[in-house]
Amino acid sequence: MSQRLTDEQKHAFLEDGYLAVPDFYDAEEMDLLLQVARADMEKTENVHGPVDAAGRISKLWLTSDTEHDDVYNAICHGQRLVDAMECIMEDEVYLYHYKMMVKEPRVGGAWEWHQDYGYWYNNNCLYPDMASCMIAVDRAYKGNGCLQVLRGSHKLGRLEHGKSGTQTGAAAERVELARQHLEHVYCEMEPGTALFFHANLLHASAPNESPDPRWALICCYNTKHNPCDDKPGHPSYRHLERWGDERVKELGRKHLQQMQTSG
Repeated sequence: MSQRLTDEQKHAFLEDGYLAVPDFYDAEEMDLLLQVARADMEKTENVHGPVDAAGRISKLWLTSDTEHDDVYNAICHGQRLVDAMECIMEDEVYLYHYKMMVKEPRVGGAWEWHQDYGYWYNNNCLYPDMASCMIAVDRAYKGNGCLQVLRGSHKLGRLEHGKSGTQTGAAAERVELARQHLEHVYCEMEPGTALFFHANLLHASAPNESPDPRWALICCYNTKHNPCDDKPGHPSYRHLERWGDERVKELGRKHLQQMQTSG
């Protein structure tokens, strides 16, 4: 599958700090990813995310493992995603890490307002020239805690961050000032939508108070020119091999067949 970004889409990302691309992945690709992720109990059951200010938890697992031929790496290495990321970042990119975010029905917690560079700055990433792509594995809407952003907030520069619950969030008074001047957008997405966002974009999400789960795969990339510490889960530069986009379905089907055989 080929889906090149247009000049208009690139301009929108540079101005707004984010870009939503519907149908970036098709229904079968997202169904395969969801089935594999739900069955992958080691990643979804044994790792829990930080606690929000109200004491609720959103599950997540995070890795920079690029060695396995699996559906996660097929997406992170996929030509359509890497090409799009290099288009908007105007440089070669490499995989910083990827993570599955799981907001379970009724209990999934909130994520406080923050910038990803607010975390990654402490890994000695010299520049904020980093970005992520959130892929809606199932439907994300206001009721189940979809991502919220402040349009254009990536132009504010890095804000101070501190603890809120066990999460790290941007300084509340600065966030409130930004909210008075910038458009607050709820990024509702259908499965297969890809949401690209800059590392300095202020974003958050509410708790999931609906009966519907909200699963999302987030693939994070750094640019080749941006030096940083080499840490587990947050590596320094290494060449990212592009995989053919057909491997998403190939490896997803293979994984499911293996699970069915072993089951």
